[in-house]
Amino acid sequence: MEMLVQKVVAPGGETSWTVVDERFEPVEPVEVYLAHLEAIERSPNTLRAYASSLRLFFDFLEGRGVAWEEVRLEEVGRFVSWLRRPTAEVVVPIDSAPARATTTVNRHLAAVFGLYEFHARRGLSVASELVDWRRGGRGSYKPFLEGVGGRSRKSPRRPVRLRTPRRLPETLSPEQITSLLAACEHLRDRLLVALIAETGMRIGQALGLRHSDVVSRDKTIRIVPRSGNANGARAKCRDEATIPVSAALVRLYSEYLFDECGDIDSDYVFVNLFAAPIGRPLRYSAVTGLVGRLRARTGIEFSLHLLRHSAASEWVRSGVPIEVVSKLLTHANVTTTSGTYVHLGVEDLRAELEKAGLR
Repeated sequence: MEMLVQKVVAPGGETSWTVVDERFEPVEPVEVYLAHLEAIERSPNTLRAYASSLRLFFDFLEGRGVAWEEVRLEEVGRFVSWLRRPTAEVVVPIDSAPARATTTVNRHLAAVFGLYEFHARRGLSVASELVDWRRGGRGSYKPFLEGVGGRSRKSPRRPVRLRTPRRLPETLSPEQITSLLAACEHLRDRLLVALIAETGMRIGQALGLRHSDVVSRDKTIRIVPRSGNANGARAKCRDEATIPVSAALVRLYSEYLFDECGDIDSDYVFVNLFAAPIGRPLRYSAVTGLVGRLRARTGIEFSLHLLRHSAASEWVRSGVPIEVVSKLLTHANVTTTSGTYVHLGVEDLRAELEKAGLR
């Protein structure tokens, strides 16, 4: 019997995830690691993703008869091959491991190496080559603590990672966004779509908004990371941020308050208005339903995260400095922003050449 990813609900309602074996007992090294991630406030979605990755890895090891603490780099390579191109050489049944995309494999590897680094820091004897080495110049390897105390110290890198092709983020055109807004039947839904399309806000940040976060007179909205949102919304940022919004968005918010919210007693901005339980904070599942209805009405394949990509890409194309774009997106590091958005497509290149009078 394969291992399973098990949802765990604490008495206070907090959701977590773990991995259980065929006796439905938690897999101890995974359980301890996931408990650590929960303690440092990783989101339930992150815990579920890591649990899924580690369940695959431990299934793979069990099929090959390899103890987790005895794994070497070669075994990780076989795990990658199993994920990408399962073969008869792998003991685990082929049909349990379909081929996976490069980005998916790298996500699984991140969980695996995170597990080993965590247990190594706890003093357990695990394969040193999985945690103690980083790639140096010209393909050489050096201990990642080499030069500690000096400026040459660098962060460790995972010894196995598949190369992924750099792709431009997909975006929606202004006409498509207008069509989506026009297809919204309710002001609440139109406000949600308009908010994300204009500000690039994450859906978790939007669902966690309180009315006190919207300062209409200043045309600003505060993004406040809160761990106890009743709808499970996660802001995915550590620090509070204040972002500017347009007068049109403020007017739409006011119209929503007076025409649809009425006497609803909730401090959440986005709440259930048309289905029970009325007045409860809107959940991710309700937003998934909204996206499905808008896709059906408009024929546009999109996600709300695609609206975020569209906003950020438009800012970059319009010449907004990358550090400003990073702050608007509430990225922790400007490198994340530049690595995602500062890549020009052929039409962008053509426009820049025309602007310079070279075409």
